[in-house]
Amino acid sequence: MSKPRTLPSSFVIIAATILGVVAPATLHATNGMNMEGYGPVATAMGGASFAYDNGTAGLINHPATLGLMTENARLDLALGILGPHIDVTSPSTTPNIFGVPANQKASSTANAFFMPAVGYVRRSGNFVYGLGMFGQGGMGCEYDADSWRGLGFGLKNRTEVSVGRVIVPLVYQVNDTLQIGATADFMWAGMDLKMAMSGNQFFDLVMPTSQRFGRASGAIVQSFGQILATMPAGTSVDYAYFNFSNSNLFTGEARSYGYGGKIGLVYTPSKDLSFGLTYHTQSVLSDMTAKGDTLSFQLNVPGMGHIPQSLTGDFRVHNFQWPAMLGAGLAWYPAPRWMIAADVREIFWKNVMKEFNMSFVASAAASNGPFAGQDLNAVLFQSWSDQTVVQLGAAYQATDKLTLRFGGNFGNNPVPDTYLNCLFPAIVKDHLTAGFGWKFDARSSFDASFTYGFKVNTVNGSGASVSHSQTNVQLMYSYHF
Repeated sequence: MSKPRTLPSSFVIIAATILGVVAPATLHATNGMNMEGYGPVATAMGGASFAYDNGTAGLINHPATLGLMTENARLDLALGILGPHIDVTSPSTTPNIFGVPANQKASSTANAFFMPAVGYVRRSGNFVYGLGMFGQGGMGCEYDADSWRGLGFGLKNRTEVSVGRVIVPLVYQVNDTLQIGATADFMWAGMDLKMAMSGNQFFDLVMPTSQRFGRASGAIVQSFGQILATMPAGTSVDYAYFNFSNSNLFTGEARSYGYGGKIGLVYTPSKDLSFGLTYHTQSVLSDMTAKGDTLSFQLNVPGMGHIPQSLTGDFRVHNFQWPAMLGAGLAWYPAPRWMIAADVREIFWKNVMKEFNMSFVASAAASNGPFAGQDLNAVLFQSWSDQTVVQLGAAYQATDKLTLRFGGNFGNNPVPDTYLNCLFPAIVKDHLTAGFGWKFDARSSFDASFTYGFKVNTVNGSGASVSHSQTNVQLMYSYHF
């Protein structure tokens, strides 16, 4: 083996700059909240990545695969371009829970997102180590204020949920057939939320005899009930509106930080076959917090009209975590220019997506009136199931410079129809994928992938019809040392 080359200072500066100023933009992922693949090499092959060298994407896919690289070191600079298409149609009967006309369609205007990633790894004897940053996944959408989701009161509805990781790997080559690896992951999560609930939806949360979709409690709920009791007969609630959001492209208004990790091995019994096994731990993230934001509601009082009230205070999203994952895969080389890859993974959503738990505490500001210092605790039921994902792909080296790749990604929908919220439509199940790799010379290469997530249509427990399809383009430039 030749002596490892020192990383040029220019590349160190580039990588450090990207890590310092770029964080993962909101992702609209399609294996639940996970992406269907990470890195264009693996994504082009259905996301299969557990048993072969797929570049520094191994930092997030399976760390032991980093030990399979043949070069002394490599730097990958990647960009993902995500295009979700989400429509939601109001219930088909009137009157309905939303208080809006039947069969009104709203389309999400959030349909293009740009996600950068960077990774650097190098070999030193039997060890491989490095550093990388990747977006893990998320979900979200945005509906115009004048759509039916605005409830006729000009309320924009918007969600953005994103999770990112800075990853430090260590891989050890035990012998010619066995690689073992692990990572330490610094994690962060961000969330924006603009969520309008109709009066009927809000009462479903606060009335103990209802609570089909969630529950709400706290001093604000009690004070709200006392105020309603003093109002004229026929008084109703137009809406409740939860609003914590910013315009930052890379992080949400509510944020949290924590850690996670991965372990795994790759076993290569022959030059034609390899097996991979990996486990990703559940995250340990602090509660997300957002300060100085608003909770609003509006009453419709006979003889007085619509009376709005906006409270300023702090939100907290409790115990939002990323799930554990167990995966196994193989890579088979049936002919000199062919590789077949297959993975299966189990994502343990059930442990972390039982409910969405959020609280609000009104500040002591005089504008908050009798609600100053009071709290509201809201829970939306989620009840996700665990998800099994099968990832299949193939690569064909057409020439010394060109490699063609294709595959598929297939999983069950973990989100139960009853509790599907059109602001969190993580329901895409099946994907077709394709891509290529081009080798410029011994040092430089370029890889690209394209994924189409087939449309899924479903009707939630409130009678709203939700559809979601998606495209995903990933591009990567690699420099090999």
